Amino acid sequence: MTYLADLFIDGEWRPGGGGERFDVVDPADLTVIARYAAATEDDCMAAVDAAANAQEGWAAAAPRERSELLRAAYEILTAEVERFAEIIVRENGKSWSDAIGEANYAKEFFRWFAEEAVRIPGDYRLSPAGDKRIIVDRQPIGVALLITPWNFPAAMATRKLAPALAAGCTTVLKPARETPLTAAYMVEVLRRVGVPAGVVNLVTPVPTGPLVAKMINRPEVRKLSFTGSTEVGRDLLHACADTVVSASMELGGNAPLIVLPGAETWTSPSKARCWPRCATAARRAPPPTVSTCTVRGTTSSSSG
Repeated sequence: MTYLADLFIDGEWRPGGGGERFDVVDPADLTVIARYAAATEDDCMAAVDAAANAQEGWAAAAPRERSELLRAAYEILTAEVERFAEIIVRENGKSWSDAIGEANYAKEFFRWFAEEAVRIPGDYRLSPAGDKRIIVDRQPIGVALLITPWNFPAAMATRKLAPALAAGCTTVLKPARETPLTAAYMVEVLRRVGVPAGVVNLVTPVPTGPLVAKMINRPEVRKLSFTGSTEVGRDLLHACADTVVSASMELGGNAPLIVLPGAETWTSPSKARCWPRCATAARRAPPPTVSTCTVRGTTSSSSG
């Protein structure tokens, strides 16, 4: 399988400005399956510029137009669900059944918000004094920076992208560096269905924290959606305060656990044992500690 491994800025796939790349590893055998483009500060600023330039036109697009594009993306993800799931398996390490489950779950956000795009409510009421009519209208907030975690690389991205696009907001998606390939595939699907240039952008900044903060500090960025650790969320909220960026945070969920020395960790004929990344346990376990989880595994021969 070949993978998209570049940045997506202003409707075009392109390498990072600095020419640097980082490894995306298949946790089943620790092989490098892709070398993904590292975004520089200039790349990140270009993504924000592209989203800002596209914002007025996308906000003015008819709700039905936005709806049909999201529905078309849903249809492609439905037709290509096995390819979708295979990418999740390769870079995230989920079992096939888990990956298929996530792929089907993820694409439903596009279908749901395709339907919601044409039903964004307003309000019309009589003033308290009875001498006026009050109209309440909802407008897109503006450029949205969307940051997703490694453990649900598909569902977390569609859950953020779909409502933002349905509401008329342009986006900059920043996936986890462990799992950027799933995000790239979904962005390519949105390009294929005809989402205008600049409406969806994808960057993988290196170093992550400082460059994300610089994007948040851009006055054009008006919304941040983040799923991740409480510690990082705290730092992002501080960054949002300077420009009063609206922030939606889904924090915590590390699911810490203790594995005692007598625990049975050999779970298959190949003696696969669970290793750092999974959906139900904390991501890091210092070698040679063995952690238990439900998804990622390496065989004893490849674990060193």
